[in-house]
Amino acid sequence: MKIALIGGGLMGLALARHLCSAGHSVAVFEREKQLGGLATYHDYGPFYWDRFYHVILPSDTHLIGFLRDIGLGEQLHWTKTRTGFYVDQTFYSMSSSMEFLLFPALPLWSKARLAATILYCARIDDWQRLEGITVEEWLRKTCGRRTFEKLWRPLLLAKLGEHYKRVSAVFIWSYIKRLHTARDSSAQKETLGYVSGGYKTVFDRLQHLIGSAGGRILTDVAVKEIKTHPEGGLSVDYQGQSERFDKAVYTAPIGVLERTVSEDLFEVEKRGRGVEYLGVICMVLVTRRPLVPYYVVNIADDRIPFTGIIGMSTLLAPDETGGLHLTYLPKYVHSEDPILRSSDEELRTQFLDGLRVMLPEFREDDVLAVHINRAVKVQPLQVLNYSTLVPRVVTKHPDLFILNTSQFVNCTLNNNEVIRAVNDFLATSGADLTAC
Repeated sequence: MKIALIGGGLMGLALARHLCSAGHSVAVFEREKQLGGLATYHDYGPFYWDRFYHVILPSDTHLIGFLRDIGLGEQLHWTKTRTGFYVDQTFYSMSSSMEFLLFPALPLWSKARLAATILYCARIDDWQRLEGITVEEWLRKTCGRRTFEKLWRPLLLAKLGEHYKRVSAVFIWSYIKRLHTARDSSAQKETLGYVSGGYKTVFDRLQHLIGSAGGRILTDVAVKEIKTHPEGGLSVDYQGQSERFDKAVYTAPIGVLERTVSEDLFEVEKRGRGVEYLGVICMVLVTRRPLVPYYVVNIADDRIPFTGIIGMSTLLAPDETGGLHLTYLPKYVHSEDPILRSSDEELRTQFLDGLRVMLPEFREDDVLAVHINRAVKVQPLQVLNYSTLVPRVVTKHPDLFILNTSQFVNCTLNNNEVIRAVNDFLATSGADLTAC
């Protein structure tokens, strides 16, 4: 079976690897010069690492199983990490139950309600009942007004801006549900993982496996059109060429699909006003010394222009970054926010000024490199009743299949969910995809 896969992110490559190993002839088309999509990597000079920050949780069973399946199990490493919280111009460690109890920004009763809320939220399975209530209303009801104003509201503003007022409680449920499982109950510490070499290792391995099985990966190639082939199957047009395939799987976003796939092959049933997206600006610092002793610092201070501090070097072994230190400063905004079009110099100045507010001892001469990364569409904005707004995509041709992240309605967008989606797709549509 000759199969075209549109999109060279983790989803497309994971599917391509499975199909190649089953003996099918596969071609992957990626419009960017580099594979990986949002999980791609960057050359930081002395080392390669991820462009945006990623981490593996012990509960990411689909991703962990996939990594072992492609021969990277021995390169998966686990580290006990710490979590920090910045409030009232002070850093607090929130890495154990005792530190949580000693946290001075909330009274004991508020802490008890917060802990109960997190435990309750982590055990909710019926997420649909949370779609009709705003995240603010739900958190005020479960945690109380003081905890919302002191802790949750600044975090929601940092993550969503003023748009948090339109977001459903599913948003916070999905984050708590996933992150709660990162804690090792026996040690009462967070255990997080990574693959040696970052996601470059993963994509290099997938590229090798696909190539060794006879598959093709075409980068810096934009598909112009997919249409019915007169001899059966589908025709994929790219770079002045037209190639016939028995089947095609489209893993790129719906907006791209609508511009490239012949309209007689699919139908998009748009419901309501459509889907809005969050974008991200992520400044990455390479420094001689670590900036913070935490993997993540949650920031409850609306003076700070970024969402949090990700001290990646607290997770990684020193040789992963050549003895240097890697820190991410992300800022999440609406995909149409003008700040996404700001110059690198403007963002650098704004973010470094914010870092000096938090870290008066910060010395810019410790910084060896600054990189500004952007992504316009990172994840959908989960507004009230989001699942009823997601466009339903129906293929009208038996040889065209669509698999992308637009249908993720009850989870955060992360690589474990990407592999889960691939596994579910193979379970439900694999037979049809490979049938003659």
